[in-house]
Amino acid sequence: MAGNSQRRGAVRKSGSKKGAVVGSGGKRRRGLEGRGATPPAEMRTKHPAAKRAKAQAKAAAQGRPTGRAGAAGRAVGRKSEDGPELVLGRNPVVECLRAGVPATALYVAVGTENDERLTESVQTAANAGISILEVPRTDLDRMSSNGMHQGLALQVPPYRYAHPDDLVDRVRGTSEPALLVALDNISDPRNLGAVIRSVAAFGGQGVLIPQRRSASVTAVAWRTSAGAAARLPVARATNLTRTLKDWANQGMQIVGLDMGGDTTLDEFDGTAPTVIVVGSEGKGLSRLVRENCDSILSIPMAGPVESLNASVAAGVVLAEIARQRRA
Repeated sequence: MAGNSQRRGAVRKSGSKKGAVVGSGGKRRRGLEGRGATPPAEMRTKHPAAKRAKAQAKAAAQGRPTGRAGAAGRAVGRKSEDGPELVLGRNPVVECLRAGVPATALYVAVGTENDERLTESVQTAANAGISILEVPRTDLDRMSSNGMHQGLALQVPPYRYAHPDDLVDRVRGTSEPALLVALDNISDPRNLGAVIRSVAAFGGQGVLIPQRRSASVTAVAWRTSAGAAARLPVARATNLTRTLKDWANQGMQIVGLDMGGDTTLDEFDGTAPTVIVVGSEGKGLSRLVRENCDSILSIPMAGPVESLNASVAAGVVLAEIARQRRA
């Protein structure tokens, strides 16, 4: 008995073993294999980004606005490139409606205290055939970032831009020589709206803006233009420099505005077909745009003023060109 070292009750296996008795049995090796790239956040069902995307898709399907906005004093909510825009607050809403800004819906929160601005907004929207929707205040809270909507919101559809060739066709359809304005580095929609208003006032045929890094025709631009955006086409250029070159080949003189210009407004002849290129007050004209201008025009000024606001400078030049053409 002492010579038998095997425990009582133990079972002894004979033959060769194909693998270890202990261990993962190869499962650990498979567990270490790669599982591919991590899917985007929007595709992970429990991720907050996926929940937001699902909510936005549901809202879009129901025709509800999904934008967010800042304080009530600001007119514009968060806006996608081609999506609807929300105007929040009583003053911005009533100003947009007075200016004839196209709108698809006026949202009024249930239980909102009435005043003259609310009454005028509802009446103007009704006269214009705009849908008036009474919604819970919580719905408007979700549309804005901080709930500062004052119980009123206006939904504005995306602006329909013209093609640069449409502006040329518009010029050919009139007996007047071309008078177009191109904007370079203009990021303030109020400047854009003011330029649109000046171009319409002084007989211009249209405005050209770059597709990128430029102010767009938002509700702020609509309001600043005092309704001129409804009558004057605004075109977008994929490449501003290339479009200006094309217009120069069609016989238009390309004139940039800058304080250090080689020609003053007093010496300038604006009776020929003309494209005025306006840069921002800070950055001015970009290098490539400046190099493709036939001349750089400056406005004589009395006093220590360094420069004019972009829209003011454009208005001064357009007024002088209109005077020359009347004469």
